[in-house]
Order: sequence, then C-alpha cells, then structure tokens
Amino acid sequence: MNIGNHFFDTQQNTYVMGILNVTPDSFSDGGKFNQLDSALFQVEKLIDEGAHIIDVGGESTRPNHVMISVQEEIERVCPIIEAINRRFSIPISLDTYKSEVAEAGFIVGVHMINDIWGLKWDNRMAGVIAKYKGSCCIMHNRTEMNYHNFIEDVLTDLQESLLIAMNAGIDMNQIMIDPGIGFAKDLRLNLLMMKHLHRLKELGYPILLGTSRKSMIGLTLDLPLEEREEGTIATSVMGVEKGCSFFRVHNVQGNLRAIRMTEAILNIE
Repeated sequence: MNIGNHFFDTQQNTYVMGILNVTPDSFSDGGKFNQLDSALFQVEKLIDEGAHIIDVGGESTRPNHVMISVQEEIERVCPIIEAINRRFSIPISLDTYKSEVAEAGFIVGVHMINDIWGLKWDNRMAGVIAKYKGSCCIMHNRTEMNYHNFIEDVLTDLQESLLIAMNAGIDMNQIMIDPGIGFAKDLRLNLLMMKHLHRLKELGYPILLGTSRKSMIGLTLDLPLEEREEGTIATSVMGVEKGCSFFRVHNVQGNLRAIRMTEAILNIE
C-alpha cells in the first residue's frame, strides 16, 4: 500500500499509526496537543517511539461529541499539518469526514484521509481523495445498530464504501479498511467484531485496528481512561493474530513492542 511517497508492505510487515488529537475535547487527550509547540513535541515523541504514520484529528468523534464548523476544523489542523511537514518526513493522515477539510488538508500536505463514515457522510469526499491522488482509510460505521446478521452486515457496509471509492477513481492500492470499533456497536458487538476480525481479510484490503483506550476496554475491565493500556495492548496482539496490518494507538511504544513480540512468535519456523 502507498501513502504519499512511502510504501507499506502489508504482506510482510505491520505498522503503527500514532494519534495526534489537536482538539480541546477528545475523549482521551483533549486539550493536551492543540497548541503548535505541544503538538510538534508529541509528534517527535511518537516518531521516536516508532510510529510509521501520524493521524491528526481536529474534531472529537467520541460518543455525543459536538460537531464543529468546517472552518474551525481547518483552522485547527492545517497549521499543525504544515508544521509537521516542515519538520518531519512521515506520512500524515487526517481524521475527517468533511470533504472541504480534506481538501484543505491535501493542499498543506496531508497524504491520507481517515474517514469514520467510510466515504458515506459527505458525497464529495471520495472525489476529493481521488483528485489529490490521496490514500484513505475506510471505516465501518452506520447511523443505527439495526443489524440483521452483524458480521455479514459489516462486510456489506464496507463493500458499499469500497464501491464508492472505486467509482470515484481512488487507487485501490491506496486503501485500507477499519472495522470501526466503538462506532455503531455496543460492547457485545465490539467484542464480536474483535473475535471475527479475520473476516475482513475477505475484502482484500489492509486492515487498520483502532481500539486505543476505547469504551470496549473500559467496560470490559471496568477501568477509567488512564488505566486502559494493558487492554489496548491485548487487542493489538489479537489484531496481529487476526491479520491486521495497521494499529492506531496513543501509546506507540507499548503497542509496538507487543506487536513485534507477537510477530516473532507467529513467524518462527
């Protein structure tokens, strides 16, 4: 898979995406990195810990979040994206579902769009990604949890998103998919999705797993945000076993070490 000028060999390797929330209200680290200096310091830390991609988010997507305007989101993310590009050589993903924000991001150097609505919220999004020859992460989501056959429905929903991408002209070698842990799923469905992650391989695209510090872990272990690292790492280990190629996390070092240890065991002859 290609992201910008970087090639990711998802047949042979796994990669970690470091999260940079430049929001005042994200569920885990809101307000910590929404100033330029603190954001760049965090990017440097994530890269030092082994991050292969930086995912910049300007609007919280936690449950019951408040949608902000396109202009406010652009003003939050674009100066930081420009600064990251000036200082570091690393692929940058922009976490947005709004085509105008995506276009502004591409203009200042974003390489990939991470769309929590799988190209379905904004009907211009896929065209913008294609226009700039960008990569994208297509996440599973829907407005209601009215599933008939959960896993099959998830696959069908993702196939619909992939068809949107194909019709818009997005390069099929620049797409990854995400099961959408925590989105349109309750605790039981999130755990079922984790158990059946391998089914997503049927679609033929690299899989990104994003479980870091999410409510699935908090509810399962009855733990607050600041105590969910071990639970996150456990899901990353399972993700490796199930065939995931990318892992979107806050704690890059801990997850990457667990991932590499898991790979060593799985790959021994």
